[in-house]
Amino acid sequence: MASLKATRRLSLIAAAEFDAVFFSGGYGALWDLTNDPDALSLIETMLATSKPVALVSHAPGILTNVRTPDDRPITMGLEVTGFTNSEESVMQFREVVSFLLEDLLKSQGAKFSAAEDFNSYVIRDGLLVTGQNPSSSRTAAITLLIALQTE
Repeated sequence: MASLKATRRLSLIAAAEFDAVFFSGGYGALWDLTNDPDALSLIETMLATSKPVALVSHAPGILTNVRTPDDRPITMGLEVTGFTNSEESVMQFREVVSFLLEDLLKSQGAKFSAAEDFNSYVIRDGLLVTGQNPSSSRTAAITLLIALQTE
């Protein structure tokens, strides 16, 4: 309960207070944060101020609406991963989700790659760390810590 009391609303998070940000996955991240102006602004600000951002599983869906200062998709030309079309099919949510993350990232010019379904797979491209699925959470967190030491 103590950690829940320390939780703050996303709108109250100031990027200047943090060295990095980690978005865990889940369908909630896909549905609730993909269009959330506070989440988008936080990621844009973190990256613009050379601070690393990590997103795992469905959380890279937030990136589909994050833009560069010249209004391009933030993942254009970057190597990324996230929950795959195949994993969505296995979970039988392919017809439920509002978009297939793999397809949308590719359509925005991202260099999407993945491991076999539900295996841990993490990619770091500069300040951006993405993990394919929940199995990737630990490795993504470690990769984020390494990014903090090298950036």
